[in-house]
Amino acid sequence: MKTSFLRLKGSQQFRLRLLLSTVSVTPIVIEEIRVDDSSPGLKPHEVSFLRLIEEISDDCSVEINETGTKLRYKPGILVGGRNLVHECGLSRSIGYFLEPLIVLGLFGKKALSITLKGITNGHKDPCIDTFQTTTFHILKHFGVPAGLELKIISRGSPPEGGGEVCLKVPIIQNSLSAVNLVDEGMVKRIRGIAYTTRVSPEMVHRMRYAARGILNRLLPDVNIRDGHLSAPLSGRFITA
Repeated sequence: MKTSFLRLKGSQQFRLRLLLSTVSVTPIVIEEIRVDDSSPGLKPHEVSFLRLIEEISDDCSVEINETGTKLRYKPGILVGGRNLVHECGLSRSIGYFLEPLIVLGLFGKKALSITLKGITNGHKDPCIDTFQTTTFHILKHFGVPAGLELKIISRGSPPEGGGEVCLKVPIIQNSLSAVNLVDEGMVKRIRGIAYTTRVSPEMVHRMRYAARGILNRLLPDVNIRDGHLSAPLSGRFITA
């Protein structure tokens, strides 16, 4: 039986196209991928994402032409898996892969447990702290079952990476729930993380003190915890 492919053009919404194709089991062909760029075709992180889908799928087919400007993708069955490991590379951070991977993992045949290696705190994608403190809490409102977990093993920054996280995603037994956001509410508290690595722990205390000095002007309930790890990185992450 001849397979019918949905034909698309360009590199925009690459992850979303693959995610929807996989969940709906719709084969797609993407053509003219950056044909006018000085470096045409798929980028390393996009190829890495395709390999990641292959790791958690069974009988999935990926065909890329010699120039990388055309992709033929036939989704297989999402099977999930345990003790998987994926190298995310250094062109994008782990957050680039986590966003679609969490959704794909929910629709697998079995629960997913995978270790992702690369950049944990980059500038283009959500950092891993965003998923722990914000994304997972939002997903609970959609009926995502207990067991969704992200453990930070080590942090890594550009350009060398070296970070590592362990993601566990349960499968949904029924359908997800609809959510109506009708009241945005008021900001009552602020929580955050100040992290430093391979520098004096005193640095993180100075960062916390400076951040609280600004935020306490807005709200009295401010709590910023520290996280000192052994990698060359520092920064702050705030949620309200």
